Amino acid sequence: MGQAKRYQSTALIVEDDAMQREMLSLLLEESGYRVIQCESAEAAERVLEKNAGALCLMLTDVQLAGRMTGVELAYVAKDRNPKLDVVVTSGRPLAQALPDGAKFWAKPWAPLDVLREAELAQRP
Repeated sequence: MGQAKRYQSTALIVEDDAMQREMLSLLLEESGYRVIQCESAEAAERVLEKNAGALCLMLTDVQLAGRMTGVELAYVAKDRNPKLDVVVTSGRPLAQALPDGAKFWAKPWAPLDVLREAELAQRP
């Protein structure tokens, strides 16, 4: 019998593509993260209202279900938790500026990129 994983950090995944959201979640869970999944920025905003201080990593697509973009969500997230590691991804070039400290990844990104970022986000 395997041991239950102990989650040391929490990540928020915001992606309207269910397959990508699930893949990201599995990668992060294998890295020891507790993962909260959201399909829209509005759902993620509700998570941030209650749990922003408990998060150490947020990965979001630019284009999301709902009225808010991933870039707008990145500003909300950084406002609520300035230490939060935020990664915004898109298959298109990014036209808007990101908040200080946020990163942009062009799609397709490699699973190894996610694992590296997960490790970096857990460092004090």
